[in-house]
Amino acid sequence: MNGKAEYGDKAGQVHQETELKTQEAELEQVLSNFRMSVHAWSESAYSQPRTVAKAAGHRVWRRAAGWALGCVLLAGSISGGMYERHHQREMARIEAARQAEQQRIAAEQRAREEEELLAKVDSDVSRQVPSAMEPLAILMAEDEAR
Repeated sequence: MNGKAEYGDKAGQVHQETELKTQEAELEQVLSNFRMSVHAWSESAYSQPRTVAKAAGHRVWRRAAGWALGCVLLAGSISGGMYERHHQREMARIEAARQAEQQRIAAEQRAREEEELLAKVDSDVSRQVPSAMEPLAILMAEDEAR
């Protein structure tokens, strides 16, 4: 039995070796095909005309347009902020003028009321006869006139 086991082992080894050689040959064929396709692709890529200058020109214009747009946005933001600040100052100035006018009108009205009050007090103080006795004073004046 020992001989059959050795023969089986050798047959298995031979079979494995032939299978390994077949796989290596297939791998070599696949790698060879891959190598040829990479070389063919590289050759076609190198033989095509270059458009580098055209693409670089588009990049330059895009970059310039981006900077221009950024500058316009920055200038717009700054001028908008300045306008808003100016508008707030003008509104505050108008409100202050309105309040000053209201205070002036209120002061004039108070002065007029005080003047009327003082005139009433003056007339009340300067009367020769109190208001309750005024009808009698009128009668006396008529008597004196007769």
